[in-house]
Amino acid sequence: MTNLILAAIAALVVGIVIGVLVGRSGQGTTLRQRRAEQQIEELRSEYTRYQAQVNEHFMESAHLLRRFNDAYRDVNQHMARGANRLCNDEEWMEELAQETSKKRLEEVREDSAEPPRDYAPKTDPEDSGTLAEDFGLKKGDKAPQA
Repeated sequence: MTNLILAAIAALVVGIVIGVLVGRSGQGTTLRQRRAEQQIEELRSEYTRYQAQVNEHFMESAHLLRRFNDAYRDVNQHMARGANRLCNDEEWMEELAQETSKKRLEEVREDSAEPPRDYAPKTDPEDSGTLAEDFGLKKGDKAPQA
């Protein structure tokens, strides 16, 4: 009977030791999971802050650009009103219009490029051009009938 009691006590001790070891190994993965979840939460909050900063940046940029455009429009209108009010000289206005039209004509002349042709220009007065029906045929040959 004492052997049975000793065997039971030994089994109990072995069971406790195994339970403690299993419990500690389970806590290690739980700690790792908690750390990983904590890191994920930190990354999410950092990403959310970053998104908020980007949104704020672009909202402020849009506001500043709107103010810039309004100021530019106001300056342009001011200059136009001043020019109309202060420059009533008709001869000067005509001269300015002529000079502007001359510059436009010069720009058109400089930029005028001939559009590409879909045919070769005639080089020989007897040549009828590449779009002629008899192009490439020798004299006396007939053009094929379609």
